[in-house]
Amino acid sequence: MQVSVESTSNLERRMTVGVPAEMVEVDLQKRLKEMAGTARINGFRPGKVPMREVKRRYGKALRDEVVGGIISRTFYEAVEAEDLKLAGAPDIQSSEEKEGGVFEYVAVFEVYPEVTLVMPDDAVIDKPVASVSDEDLEKVLDNIRSQNKTWQLAERAAADGDQVNIDFLGTLDGEEFDGGSAQGTPLELGSKSMIPGFEDGLVGAAAGDKKVLDLTFPDEYQSEELAGKSVQFAVTVNEVKEAVLPEFDEEFLGTLGVKDKTVDGLKAEIQKNLEGELEQAVKNKVKGQIMDALVDANTVEVPNSLVKGEINRMQQQMMSQFGGGQQFDSSIFPEDMFTDQATRSVKLGLLVGELIKTDEIKADPERVRSMIEDKAKNYEQPEQVVNWYYSNEEKLAEVESEVLEDTVIEKLMEQVTINEVESTYEEVMRPAPQAEEEGSEA
Repeated sequence: MQVSVESTSNLERRMTVGVPAEMVEVDLQKRLKEMAGTARINGFRPGKVPMREVKRRYGKALRDEVVGGIISRTFYEAVEAEDLKLAGAPDIQSSEEKEGGVFEYVAVFEVYPEVTLVMPDDAVIDKPVASVSDEDLEKVLDNIRSQNKTWQLAERAAADGDQVNIDFLGTLDGEEFDGGSAQGTPLELGSKSMIPGFEDGLVGAAAGDKKVLDLTFPDEYQSEELAGKSVQFAVTVNEVKEAVLPEFDEEFLGTLGVKDKTVDGLKAEIQKNLEGELEQAVKNKVKGQIMDALVDANTVEVPNSLVKGEINRMQQQMMSQFGGGQQFDSSIFPEDMFTDQATRSVKLGLLVGELIKTDEIKADPERVRSMIEDKAKNYEQPEQVVNWYYSNEEKLAEVESEVLEDTVIEKLMEQVTINEVESTYEEVMRPAPQAEEEGSEA
């Protein structure tokens, strides 16, 4: 096998590979014989089809198949022989037989960059320090009661937070518009489920009242026919209901699945859950900043093929989340939506990979076991869950990856300055601004 490699850019390589043309012919004749033994052609008995007929019908397709197989096999042999670190699939630009009995093809591909890792020694990482307060617990308790509220008739005018049952008819320039009318619709005032002004206009209305609301659809409304338009809604209030919040008695606590059917038991479970959420949120914020610092400290040229692969993965993920099961269409989520994030993700992967290699970081089996046991402890039969993880290679690999990531973060934390910042549970759990979120994803 003859191999020559040309560097066409820092990461792109153009490799020419020559193999004996006899290799193609030998493999082709073998495939033709196999086909002759299995081909079913009208007018010929099975296994008795003349070779000339097999060649006429299947020769080109079989040759293409053989050539493809030889290129695939010899390409990776050549890459290994030349000690090239392939990044992404090759682009086979040409293949043909040359004089001298040589079959030659040209493959263009990218290689991984040489990474000289710079540790973020001068980075300062803000680590939130917070705890779960009694106020945080009370907010969760209030939310639980609100989520389980019921409604009862109220013999009074509607107030914010009440539920009204209404009939309404919407008109634009005196004409009804699609989706602008309904009968017997329940509406919680203050829920902001209707356009601005609709719910506010019903505060103070009682059962039997009729109201006309002059409103304007938001400029960014989903329907172009209604966006920014002034309309009227004729509304009839059928009834008014007020919320009834449940008491934390034994019966209600039982519906929540609380083992200790007391308020203290419920608070203990909530406390445990909130503390777990808080610990994970702090961990994620520190991780995001450390990864940002690692990326900022290093200059790495990333292979376009890897970036495109990451963009495709992000597009597919977005489509599965918001596409409603539709067939993937890249025009819905164009590449430029993800280019910066994908480039950063690939760069970070290269840097972390280099750190793992140079420091010979491995997932400690004891930490893997501990993490699996922690995941299993909330199940009725935790030992079975533990055994399931160890019998499932994919799930075990996921846990090992988590442990490896934690080990990398701990290694990087030794290189940076940690600045503890007093905070609250609410502040730590508050979503970061979009730009920060994107910059903090690993």
